[in-house]
Amino acid sequence: MSPVPGSEAHTVNTAEAQVIPLHGPGRVSQPAAPPSSSPSVEPSSDAPVVAFPAAPPSPAEPDPVPESVRSALAFLRNRLTGDYTVDEFGFDAELTETLVLPPLRALYEKWFRVDTFGVENLPTAGGALLVSNHSGTLPLDALMTAVAVHDETGGRHLRGLGADLVFKMPLVGSFARKSGQTLACNADAERLLSGGELVGVWPEGFKGIGKPFSARYKLQRFGRGGFVSAAMRAGVPIIPVSVVGAEETYPKLGDIRLLARLLGLPYFPVTPFFPLFGALGAVPLPTKWTIEFGEPIRTDDFTPDAVDDPMLVFTLTDQVRESIQQSLYRRLAQRKNIFRG
Repeated sequence: MSPVPGSEAHTVNTAEAQVIPLHGPGRVSQPAAPPSSSPSVEPSSDAPVVAFPAAPPSPAEPDPVPESVRSALAFLRNRLTGDYTVDEFGFDAELTETLVLPPLRALYEKWFRVDTFGVENLPTAGGALLVSNHSGTLPLDALMTAVAVHDETGGRHLRGLGADLVFKMPLVGSFARKSGQTLACNADAERLLSGGELVGVWPEGFKGIGKPFSARYKLQRFGRGGFVSAAMRAGVPIIPVSVVGAEETYPKLGDIRLLARLLGLPYFPVTPFFPLFGALGAVPLPTKWTIEFGEPIRTDDFTPDAVDDPMLVFTLTDQVRESIQQSLYRRLAQRKNIFRG
């Protein structure tokens, strides 16, 4: 029986629709790649890492006000407000640091070109008595020693013991007090030493700074040893100090005694340039200086009543004097030129 025409088409049209699976046999599903605008690249461990250059740091703006100006302004403010300290002896540390030491330091470094030796013998704490030779017609050696002590100990001040004449002179006496000097008497020396201060004494006095040029570097008499007894009572070491170079700053050739008596001075010096050239002759010669701090002589080993033994005091005084004299001779033997050292 032959099929009816059109019946095949009808069968196809009436057959149920079959669902064809997308993942049929033999097909492997691929995981969906994460969305990305560019394909991922596996980093190589061998590839060098190059850092991007950082922006250079912006330079710090310079302080428009120098430190020296700041210090000067602070000093003026404290002066106007009274916010500064003066100790019982009249010492003004701020004034000394601001006005006294800077010009002296310029003289110390540029004019006399001072070399120091034995600075390890200077104590960084506690009291000590520094005993030095004295010379030069004007006491510049005491001022230069004060600068050396301050700069070599990190800021400690040398409290000098001065003669009566220093404190009787107008303006000079007040200035000496404010810069740390006091009267050369045992009571003041003992109080300063017991308080842990560095005290300076120049036992030759006016005999030392006023001696003629022909007697240079020959120590004069050290007196009765009052400085030794002060150190013994305070139990502090005595440090011999020798200064070479000061003798030639004002070579004293003569003395006008009549003028000295009229002015109330121990001497009125005559040098190659003074008074012939007036104020210009008062400019010191630029000699080369050395300051040596000798090995300390201990006094704390003595019993309290040892200070009343005059022979012991005299022996220690002579020991200090001999130590300074030998140090002067040694430094002079090493010096080749007055102006170059």
